[in-house]
Amino acid sequence: MGTYLASIAIHEILLLFMPPLLLGVINKTKAVFAGRTGPPLLQPYYDLARLFRKGSVFSSTTTWVFRAAPAIGLASGLLAAQFVPLGRHPAPVSFEGDLFLFVYLFGLARFFTATAALDTGSAFEGMGAAREVSFGSLAEPALILGLLVLARLSGSLSLGPMLHDPWSAGWLTRGASLVLVAASWAIVLLAENCRIPFDDPNTHLELTMIHEVMVLDHSGPAFGVILYGASVKLFVLGALLLHLLFPFGQLDPGLDWIGFVAGMVFLAISVGVVESITARLRLSRVPQLLVTASVLSAFGMLLVVR
Repeated sequence: MGTYLASIAIHEILLLFMPPLLLGVINKTKAVFAGRTGPPLLQPYYDLARLFRKGSVFSSTTTWVFRAAPAIGLASGLLAAQFVPLGRHPAPVSFEGDLFLFVYLFGLARFFTATAALDTGSAFEGMGAAREVSFGSLAEPALILGLLVLARLSGSLSLGPMLHDPWSAGWLTRGASLVLVAASWAIVLLAENCRIPFDDPNTHLELTMIHEVMVLDHSGPAFGVILYGASVKLFVLGALLLHLLFPFGQLDPGLDWIGFVAGMVFLAISVGVVESITARLRLSRVPQLLVTASVLSAFGMLLVVR
């Protein structure tokens, strides 16, 4: 019992404090590739602290939806993270069918973010909301089909057994399908977290923005909550992908947490490398790559259904 409570405590500590570090690692990696010193590794923490000290400005045309959207988006991400095991340890919350609630929680966050953008009455933010839901409808099938592949392999509809299974038996018997799912989820990870080649979180060019355009009217603590929620989403989707790529079950329990943290840092470095060596896609090319991700997961599903 004591070991279980300790693992849950470590799970929550990593969930609350590690996500902004991933953004710092990505920015530092990109700076190294560009030959610059770059911002400090802990700069995302400093930015959040600065935003939470500021005041918020709300337009008189907005309603409660605009104020509630950042909190709902963050709460959805934190709740979804409770279903995802970190390493070989059990998830804090697990029940049969929790994968569907996991997907719907991210859908709920997307809905309120897009609705808050529409609530401003700005055609510019409405354009961003339209792009977000359009591309999201292409990314979600890739994620869901990948989860169904793991559900088929594990014989369970709970994320815990599904994510613990790939390295215990899945790679030995269904390695090809897992490679396809891993490739699909890598694309989804970049798309859902507005990373290059899909989007650039640092740009404010009107014709290329997707995610960032929806939050331009948020300021102060509300904007800080949005940035923190985005880092939590990166952490959760990164943990999903890491379970496919890293053999946590082969590690000593005492080294498992270290392995998970190192794996997440390596994943962030990989994202930084990808952003440094690739260019941003033309907007018309984004749906094609997202459809490719769905096709990869669909082929992975076909390989396990007999």
